[in-house]
Amino acid sequence: MPVYSYLLWQLTVGGGTFPQPGEISLSHNGVLFLDELPEFKRTVLEVMRQPLEDRTITISRAKFTVEYPASTMLISSMNPCPCGYYNHPDKDCLCGPGMVQKYLSKISGPLLDRIDIHIEVVPVSFDKISDTRLSEKSEVIRQRVETAREAQIERFKEEEGMHCNAQMSSKLLRKHCQPDEAGNQLLKTAMEKVGLSARAYDRILKVSRTIADLAGSENIESDHLAEAIQYRSLDRDGWGG
Repeated sequence: MPVYSYLLWQLTVGGGTFPQPGEISLSHNGVLFLDELPEFKRTVLEVMRQPLEDRTITISRAKFTVEYPASTMLISSMNPCPCGYYNHPDKDCLCGPGMVQKYLSKISGPLLDRIDIHIEVVPVSFDKISDTRLSEKSEVIRQRVETAREAQIERFKEEEGMHCNAQMSSKLLRKHCQPDEAGNQLLKTAMEKVGLSARAYDRILKVSRTIADLAGSENIESDHLAEAIQYRSLDRDGWGG
């Protein structure tokens, strides 16, 4: 369900004289795709912090308050800079360092903290596009995902309304996402060198637990944590120049 930047506040998060659910509630238990994320108004992006954290959206009026469900999987996309060529292997970026940083700063740190995975997508070369070798079949990938989902349902069978790792509270993180000594050291190094927040730390644990589930591993290993840390690219100091 793509949502583009010309949509009004009410359409995205809900509202009006008699508050109606917006796209973030209409995508409850589904996927909300926000294309060209920095082009949205800052006020719209910032108000999404609460539903991404609490999985509900609260709309207040003078005499009453309405709460709508908003447990959605947010997927968004953005260019790395205004011209689109920052970090491009073959084309020169036309933006100065200040322009790149200003563009990226449209997405606040607190909002990025609430997005579990950040991935920088680099251009694909002709050789890779034209490669006729068979990759992993979709059926195999689907089976692996279904197996991981079943493991999570079993893990949270005693938790009302919870069925996946992303919904874990801090208490459940301590119960189900305890790294070994090597993993803890890896996390400590990442926190200190990359400057990760406490919320990003929780996200890394949840993602690493999911990576372990996909690998069929009962425990979170160091390589699962390392992969999860790599998925925090926008947290890195100086990423934008």
